[in-house]
Amino acid sequence: MINFRYHVVSLTAVFLALAIGLVVGTAALNGPVADSLQSQIVALNKDNSNKRDQISQYRDEINRSQGFATEIAPALLAGKLTGQKLVVLALPDTDVYADGVISMLKLAGATITAKVTINEKFLDPNNSFELLDLAGQSSEPSVPIEGLPVNSDGVETASAQLALALLQRPGAVQATPADVTSILTAYSKAGYISTDDKAAGLADGTVVISGAPAIDKDAAKKSQNAVTLTTQFLGAGTNKRPEVVAGDGVGDGNLISAVRGDPSLSKDISTVDNASTVNGQLATGMTAVERFIQNKVGQYGLAAGSTSMVPKTAP
Repeated sequence: MINFRYHVVSLTAVFLALAIGLVVGTAALNGPVADSLQSQIVALNKDNSNKRDQISQYRDEINRSQGFATEIAPALLAGKLTGQKLVVLALPDTDVYADGVISMLKLAGATITAKVTINEKFLDPNNSFELLDLAGQSSEPSVPIEGLPVNSDGVETASAQLALALLQRPGAVQATPADVTSILTAYSKAGYISTDDKAAGLADGTVVISGAPAIDKDAAKKSQNAVTLTTQFLGAGTNKRPEVVAGDGVGDGNLISAVRGDPSLSKDISTVDNASTVNGQLATGMTAVERFIQNKVGQYGLAAGSTSMVPKTAP
């Protein structure tokens, strides 16, 4: 008769056999498995080392490419924009490369009448009515509120007022220096823009420097406000002025994609989508020559909608 002691002995024998099997199996496989794993580790280390070397080489190539752009810029740009007066609008988050773009424009001989930094507050849809009030309060004799778009869109009205103050008006009375200073001071004190004391009007055209699009809950409206600002400095009908938009062409809602995606705007506004690099800044200078001197429009860079990296060089 099988009793409880028999079951205990049987179970003990089973577990003992399993333990012996595991020990023997591990001992048998330990050498080959360990060797295989060691070989794989060595191979991975070599692969990682190769990848690091490739990354270092690519970084060197990029740096050399940027250096080449800097060295060749004078030959491609020097004197090409002499006599041109440009206003530069720097949108939020462009501080890192805005000065690089301006340097290329100056190298080409352009006079920067004003660099106006557009603060985040200007594009915030929650400030629309405050902007409308500010535009009304800032009206000056040579920059009157009459004739400006007056509706519920504060960005449209304020942008039109700034454009009226900063750009030349063919065949019309120009904004006086005192009135330009007064308007820029009003918007600066309210925190909507930033500029320096030397900012002036009478620009022939505009270069807008764009950054990455907003990503908060009001992102879509802020992106549209950037388009509205750009459109007001372009003008309409016989009052259109040449314009270039240069900056970052990455991210949903970015200004460059919006311009390229609009059949009307893309016929009047040139774009460069990699102006955060020295190569793109050089391309911006070349594009400004093409737009302001040759009166041609083109879309350049690396992102969707570009036709080539740079315009064809002019003699």
